[in-house]
Amino acid sequence: MTTESVTAKPESPARVAPSVLAGIGAFAAVGVYVLVSSIELGLWTSLGPGPGLFPFAMGAVLAAMSVVWLLQELRRPSETAEGVDRGLVIAVVVSLVVLAAVMDLLGFQLSMFLFLMYHLKLRGGRAWPSSLITSLAGSVGAFYAFNYGLNVALPVSAFPLLNTIGL
Repeated sequence: MTTESVTAKPESPARVAPSVLAGIGAFAAVGVYVLVSSIELGLWTSLGPGPGLFPFAMGAVLAAMSVVWLLQELRRPSETAEGVDRGLVIAVVVSLVVLAAVMDLLGFQLSMFLFLMYHLKLRGGRAWPSSLITSLAGSVGAFYAFNYGLNVALPVSAFPLLNTIGL
């Protein structure tokens, strides 16, 4: 028996950072809120799936992922960053506010295209071809998927010229 083994202190277990727990709690709360709210919409009708079925499924997935995240953090806590990139947070929040403000004026396709181009090309530094392709797919593709695939109307441009060309 050596003196080193007697005097060595056991390592204290790593703790989950409070900010990570707050994030997990926020995701779980949103998941549970969506679950409860979607039940009021009706999960099933006599014709098949009701309007609340898809939100119910998404709320269940979000709540389940929150539980999985919590278990992962309890097993092996992630390292927290020293500081938050406030510039990135402000850029995302401001760009989302601008997107919401111009959506009814420019329409979904053009607004989302500009939003995605800003984040991919200007903020993310991606190459022009990948930024253009991703932005077009994300804006025009989502518009057609929602409008024609799901029959959910997204805003179109208030400008007659843009409206006549399908924006």
